[in-house]
Amino acid sequence: MKVLLLYDYPAAPGGLATQGDLLYKGLLKMGIDAHAVNLESAQEKEWYYRWFEPDVVVGVGYWGHTPHLVLHPQRYGVQAVPWLVADGYIANYQEILNALPLILVTSNWVKEMYVRDGIDSEIIEVLPVGCDTDAFSPFEKDDPKIITVRESLGVSPDQKMILTVGGDAASKGSQEVMQALAIIDSKAPDWKYVCKVWPQARTKLQNLADLELAKHLGIDKNVIYTTNIISRNFMPYLIGACDIYAAPSRLEGFGMPQVEAGACEKPVISINAMGMLDTLVHGETAFLADVAQKIDVKEVTLGEESGFRNNHKIVFKEPRTVDYRASVHDIANYLMDLMTDPGLCRKMGKAGRRRVVENFDYRVVAKRFVQIINDKLGIV
Repeated sequence: MKVLLLYDYPAAPGGLATQGDLLYKGLLKMGIDAHAVNLESAQEKEWYYRWFEPDVVVGVGYWGHTPHLVLHPQRYGVQAVPWLVADGYIANYQEILNALPLILVTSNWVKEMYVRDGIDSEIIEVLPVGCDTDAFSPFEKDDPKIITVRESLGVSPDQKMILTVGGDAASKGSQEVMQALAIIDSKAPDWKYVCKVWPQARTKLQNLADLELAKHLGIDKNVIYTTNIISRNFMPYLIGACDIYAAPSRLEGFGMPQVEAGACEKPVISINAMGMLDTLVHGETAFLADVAQKIDVKEVTLGEESGFRNNHKIVFKEPRTVDYRASVHDIANYLMDLMTDPGLCRKMGKAGRRRVVENFDYRVVAKRFVQIINDKLGIV
């Protein structure tokens, strides 16, 4: 089997790039003849099509990347298999996607979104995102690298560190976590809440709004926003430095940081919806707060990034859910349980790592990918 992977290559620290890179790494470990190329590099992709002659071209992205992931390889007679995430609504390319023999998605919730929006369920297979369980592993509290992370963040050894990681924090549920922390602040052990966000123009206003909320709640002295550029090499130590990983995400097709936290034996708090239903087990590897609110919209405006002219409006016959909000009171109760019961944290963390190693290790995912390609396309 010869596989060409299309993603944000060379890999940046983002989720989609990591998703592609770990599959690439897993296939090479298996001895599969595989190469990787940037999904937007038309010339280099054509170069691989011509001399490498791949059996299958696997492209990582969302439905809006269809021109790069599907149409481009099809121009050269190469079998395209997109591995897709969802952003709440699949607005375009249904005819092109339905003509494919196979589409991979990252969770059963993502599959539901594609089927809801017109994609044939028979051609969709779920392939979870891989996790490097060698890098993301348990660390001792006295590990110098862990101590240094906490010191650099201003978190003392006796404080409970709650962590959320994302491009921005609000989409990962940070505002709900802050409201929960405000509820339990007077009775909880000493704590610090760290939000690691990616430095980018679009999130500056969101970060300011989040910090304003922390001030309004009276917990701003305990909330830390860090916006440094970091590599994937640093991420295991950042997660390893926390006591609780909290991300009751508002929209999540898989939940890579939640899985990585589990691999580091950290208890996780998330939301009982979307991709987390595949990756986390309530009461065993994580606490999943109930959905308190669904954000519905009646119309959306899209543009060139989605294959439309700018300001193209789509009106739904029925409102579509595009965001979720987790129960603040559930989050507060779960935070209190974990902050006051070290034994529960250890038990949940160990169960989390077992589940990640068995189901989401990047080598396990690579083997599952090869089996799906063999079963569905007959490529060996």
